[in-house]
Amino acid sequence: MDYNIIRERHSVRSYTNVPLSSGEITQLNEAIDAYNSEGGLHLQLVTDEPDAFGKSIMARYGKFENVRNYVCMIGPKGDDTEERIGYYGEAFVLLAQELGLNTCWVGMTFSKGRIPAEIGEGEKLYAVIAVGHGTTQGSTHRIKSPEQICRDIEAAPEWFRLGIDCALLAPTAVNQQKFHFKWLGENRVSASTSWGFYTKIDLGIAKLHFELGSRPTVVEWV
Repeated sequence: MDYNIIRERHSVRSYTNVPLSSGEITQLNEAIDAYNSEGGLHLQLVTDEPDAFGKSIMARYGKFENVRNYVCMIGPKGDDTEERIGYYGEAFVLLAQELGLNTCWVGMTFSKGRIPAEIGEGEKLYAVIAVGHGTTQGSTHRIKSPEQICRDIEAAPEWFRLGIDCALLAPTAVNQQKFHFKWLGENRVSASTSWGFYTKIDLGIAKLHFELGSRPTVVEWV
């Protein structure tokens, strides 16, 4: 993954009428199939469907415009699912950016009752990710300093500091960035989060970013 892809990706809430091409849909679905298999999830891409956002008062409140394509972030009910939703959902987000598409994580500002997804017994819709051709490329957001998410960063190796830099570029709900990282020696790292809305999903997103930034070191999560 090119670091520029991560750095240039920003949340986009307004989309053009340009549809996803058949090639884009194929690549996105192939990736989703891989994420579902590896992560034990049930993510589903919905295309050319305007009602989930178009007929939602909350979507208008969230300033979403012309969202017609989105990924339903579905997985089994359980505390450990949310982190996987964040991890694999962000993998999708970065792939979409690489394909020249725009995205936005969405937690509440859509109509769940209008989403034509298959949600099995024991499963839950945790969030959706809007995807399409944005009217803009989005804008940067305020981020914390490395020291705010890792107290002992000065003592850590370079690969760890690069991972922290990349984690700080991860999108989080209301830009809260409540995650924390700690180097435990060699390639071992711990990551945690304090309480807040969607913080477990945020942690999964941040862990993926950390892994991408710290490569080629293979992180052992403790």
